[in-house]
Amino acid sequence: MLDRNRVKLGIAPIAWTNDDLPELGGENTFAQCVSEMALAGFSGSEIGNKYPKDPVVLKEELALRNISICNSWFSTFFTTKPQEETITEFRKQLSFLHEMGARVIGCSEQGNSIQGLQTPIFGAKPVFSEGEWKMLSSGMNILADIAAEKDIKVSLHHHMGTGIQTPAEIDRFMTETEQNVYLLFDSGHIYFSEGTQNAVDELISKYISRIAHVHLKDIRDEKLREVKRNGGSFLDAVRSGTFTVPGDGCISFDHIFSVLEKNNYQGWMVVEAEQDPAIANPLKYAIMARKFIRGKTGL
Repeated sequence: MLDRNRVKLGIAPIAWTNDDLPELGGENTFAQCVSEMALAGFSGSEIGNKYPKDPVVLKEELALRNISICNSWFSTFFTTKPQEETITEFRKQLSFLHEMGARVIGCSEQGNSIQGLQTPIFGAKPVFSEGEWKMLSSGMNILADIAAEKDIKVSLHHHMGTGIQTPAEIDRFMTETEQNVYLLFDSGHIYFSEGTQNAVDELISKYISRIAHVHLKDIRDEKLREVKRNGGSFLDAVRSGTFTVPGDGCISFDHIFSVLEKNNYQGWMVVEAEQDPAIANPLKYAIMARKFIRGKTGL
């Protein structure tokens, strides 16, 4: 059983309103989203596209529901833009998160990313050159040092359609960055990439000492096979329902929870399952995920 004093549970707003596909959940409000998060039994959230930008306003709304901000997405472009552009934007987001009390920021290298394009997700992802790897690792090391000044950890979100998607790419990134650059472990993205439970279990075991944040995402295997067969994009995968909440797909979370427990993981576990809310009622699936996690971890 996981220690509730060390591990907190959050859920991402992407189930209510999708950042990559704003038309999914366009009718759902910020107030509905955070209210249903609280109703389902979660205490944390990541930042969504409808969240107030003013920390004072956001804090007041979240306090009404006993919800905290635990992380936010941040796009880096070290491989395609001048380093200073990413650093300038990073400082802005970092200040916002610090004001909100978060201790982790989840970065994704978006240079030439295809995750938001109508491009086949398998076979067209960016592959970094030697020079791009150097720019990326150097830039991420700088961000980690900047974040440390505010007691925030920089974590890399390995993600479909980006240059850091596969186990080999994750390995290279972790080898070429300093120890204060962490990993945002995402069960769904590594399964999507490799298609095996073994890949999921190996990744968390290998990097548990450098995992600063956890995304609990499940996969409907039949939908994944359909995306592969049809040459679908990442956006097609989202629309078709490839992703779902823990316990509703093909991934076993037993090893994940076991590794986190045995290594005294301290931080957030966040349910992240982008689906069409018109088809998959966000509150229903949030409650489903909460019950599954409680049954498996005692939290």
